[in-house]
Amino acid sequence: MAFVSPVGYQPVYNPAVPFRQPVFGNLRPGMSVYIQGMVPHHSKTFSVNLSCGQFNGSDIAFHFNPRFDGKRVVFNTFQGGSWGGEEKKKDGFPFNKGGYFEMVIFANPGGYQVNVNGSPFYHFNHRIPLERVDNVQVDGEVNIQSLSVVGGGGGGVGGPAYPPGGMMPGQGYPVMTLPAMGGPTYNPPVPYRANIPGGVSPKRTFVVRGFMPMGGQTFSINFKTASGENAFHFNVRLNERAVVRNSCLRGSWGHEERAMGHNPFVPGQYFDISIRSGNGRYKVFVNGQHFCDYAHRFPTLQMINNLEIVGDVVLSLVQF
Repeated sequence: MAFVSPVGYQPVYNPAVPFRQPVFGNLRPGMSVYIQGMVPHHSKTFSVNLSCGQFNGSDIAFHFNPRFDGKRVVFNTFQGGSWGGEEKKKDGFPFNKGGYFEMVIFANPGGYQVNVNGSPFYHFNHRIPLERVDNVQVDGEVNIQSLSVVGGGGGGVGGPAYPPGGMMPGQGYPVMTLPAMGGPTYNPPVPYRANIPGGVSPKRTFVVRGFMPMGGQTFSINFKTASGENAFHFNVRLNERAVVRNSCLRGSWGHEERAMGHNPFVPGQYFDISIRSGNGRYKVFVNGQHFCDYAHRFPTLQMINNLEIVGDVVLSLVQF
């Protein structure tokens, strides 16, 4: 069965670095580059480049370069064979050796807004038209857990995906979403509740990204009906070293399913969950690997029209 992913959801998991990822159709306002990664203990520097070509020597519209000597981040462009004037930021260096990170580069009409670990970090004004960008490149001493170019609606129906004024939803500003097909919601508060337009139709994919904070014990992803039936309960329990799947129908919980090959949920580390609804079951993938299947116990999928996420979790992105 071919599942229908949200717009732009084509993540690459654990690529070797240096790494290049094409941006099909080129970058446009409303799109973003989403990266989860880890900095090795020996790292001195790494870079993320939004380039205008796939070959060495191509123009680079945006160069993002953390440097651990002096703990600063350098921003620049490369055009016509020469680097431009550097911009530097030293305060609030967000990367730690041996630590995990998440960064989002928003393509705004006036520039790139970079957010790291859920907080605004830097705004870089365009020097090269962003529509020329057709590749994302990662180089240096860094491990990439996942990378994806999100969006592609280009500010179409439902409005742009970029935050107003370059600020980040969840940082004192209202959360923005694209209600039309596949718009991501960044850094929504928990508990999170959203309506699923049209219900859980077959072949649909739901994406949840985030992390469990240190000391966190449990969180749940619930697919519910308007009447309160819990058709699919996905419950991470670190205190039990278990991930429980179940349904609560007509006021009663059913039989728990706990079988799993490994537990990919670790406090402080980012996760990427995709839940794909098939004709007979949900297929759950975590960090790009198949995790479990769960047979439908509430078969009228169109009546399952509410998504709920609760518990000890910090959400980075929800998309469906």
